[in-house]
Amino acid sequence: MSGDRPTLPPVRLPSDAELARDALAVPLLARAVRLARWAGPGTRVGAGGELVEEQLPAAAEVLGLLGTESPEPTESDEALAAQARATAEAEASEAWRVAVDTGLVEVEDPSGGGEPADGAGGADTGGDGTVSAGAALQLIASGSPQDVLSLWLDALDVVFADATAPVLEDLAGAIGDDGEIDLDALDWDPEAEAEFLEGVLGNLYLLTVGEGGADPVPVPLPVLAASMIVPDDMGEPTDDVLEQVSDAMMRLDDQFALLEPIGLVTYVPVDEALMVDDAGSDAVPSGDDEDVSRYGVVTLTPLGLHGIRSRMRDAGVEAPAVGDLADKGADALLDGVAHFPEPAARAETERWLAHREPAEAASELLAAARGTDSGAPLRRLHCQQSLALVGVEAEPAVREVLDDAELGGLARVWLAELGASDVPPPSESMIFWLAIDTIAAQLDAEGEPLELQELVEGLVGQHSGFFDAAWRVDHPATADVLEAMGRLHRDRKAAKDARKAAFKARSRNGG
Repeated sequence: MSGDRPTLPPVRLPSDAELARDALAVPLLARAVRLARWAGPGTRVGAGGELVEEQLPAAAEVLGLLGTESPEPTESDEALAAQARATAEAEASEAWRVAVDTGLVEVEDPSGGGEPADGAGGADTGGDGTVSAGAALQLIASGSPQDVLSLWLDALDVVFADATAPVLEDLAGAIGDDGEIDLDALDWDPEAEAEFLEGVLGNLYLLTVGEGGADPVPVPLPVLAASMIVPDDMGEPTDDVLEQVSDAMMRLDDQFALLEPIGLVTYVPVDEALMVDDAGSDAVPSGDDEDVSRYGVVTLTPLGLHGIRSRMRDAGVEAPAVGDLADKGADALLDGVAHFPEPAARAETERWLAHREPAEAASELLAAARGTDSGAPLRRLHCQQSLALVGVEAEPAVREVLDDAELGGLARVWLAELGASDVPPPSESMIFWLAIDTIAAQLDAEGEPLELQELVEGLVGQHSGFFDAAWRVDHPATADVLEAMGRLHRDRKAAKDARKAAFKARSRNGG
């Protein structure tokens, strides 16, 4: 594979308008917007911009998080109600933090310094800041889809930071006698935590786009955890590795529970019964018949695909999307789709064609397909496939290249598949040149799969003395193709003849 190929398959995303609608509908951002519209000068916040404790019940009520209480509650009912109130207030607090950190609300520093609080916490000095609507709130009503998606990405950053923060139990155990958190005792590396979760999300993205990137792809949590822990060359995982996978699953279970309300994923959590059933053992599936969904299943949403792709691109990772080439030239299209999966290549080509007149597009594609560089055979293959999408309106442009040394064979094949009349028969030299070009394209596209083996054996079987003629073909890839045919052909004599022909071709060209 050449070094300039995309590092990731292309993702097929909905339009920005559709993604923006999805973003506005996710629970956490919707709650943050609602709190931003509710807040005003009378809203009391602490020094870190957080809602003071007395404000939390009102915020939870605004968000509709508080249920109705039983008219004659029992002691059990009261305990459940208290737990529900605590959960509701925690969710309201999180939504408020998102509102502050994304600029949906602004909190002036209560110390009088005039600097907005960042909402990231800090000791509550008891002073109240002044709350006002933030500039980002206007974007909800009047901003472009791109503005809304940028706001959602800011909210995702807030949640991502929460997901990679130490768990409460660890924090409690690291508080010293002075009431301060002992970071050394915490044994928490924020960079390593963030890098691990970024890697998990990157693998989830790759598993999704590798399946086409259009439909939801549920990924079992053990698979995702193992993708980060188990070495690729390891056969049966050791007990130590299984324990690491189990620990990673438990951490990811908590993290995906936090990432779901921001719309990044849909998530089926680990069955709580497993925590009891597997006490003292590794919480990973033990057999093929076991219901793996009990161990958690995560599915990346279209909005999640957009979010992870944006984060990867910010980090310098090439993450193409279908539609990126729509406004580029035919040369960029044919080179760009060269190593796309077939559905993505077709979708990209259809978008490119939608911006052009058919006849003009056909001429541009044929011109871009010429060349003697190593990528030219694959360009010609994709040119032929692209012309099939243009249809009969490409016929005049195709007929113009019937006498072209590089495109004449392609043109004849295309016209024959179209059912056109008066297609001149190819010369023998053109037949062999097209055979070499076709195999070179397939080798570049797919390596040496079984289908290519069948193509090679079919070509040799159809033409007696194939290798006697093939080594003379004036094509840059002739020797490489004949060597590959020697590896692929299952008949020992034919394979030997192919290797001899490859040697002759190299000698002919001075190599």
